[in-house]
Amino acid sequence: MFVLELSYTAPLEAVDAVLPDHVAWLDELYERGVFLASGRKEPRDGGVIIAVAEDRARIEAIAAGDPFVRAGVCAYRVTEFVATKTAPALAPYRETAA
Repeated sequence: MFVLELSYTAPLEAVDAVLPDHVAWLDELYERGVFLASGRKEPRDGGVIIAVAEDRARIEAIAAGDPFVRAGVCAYRVTEFVATKTAPALAPYRETAA
């Protein structure tokens, strides 16, 4: 499981100009089962995405395809973690610590 933290690197006007493409990209990844939750940070200087993928390289490739990244309006920080405890709805994503 991964936490993707987005930090805006451009003014909000530039971010908002790309927002519809970013939302379409999010929707596609939700449909594919990669993203589990997402939203903007408060204050609005970026966002957070909770995601699942087979490995870090795959998640980094996905993040690189974000329209925000391609437009140069955000940077990602990716944190991988082992979800050993979850809400019941997320039980399929639980892992055993090695």
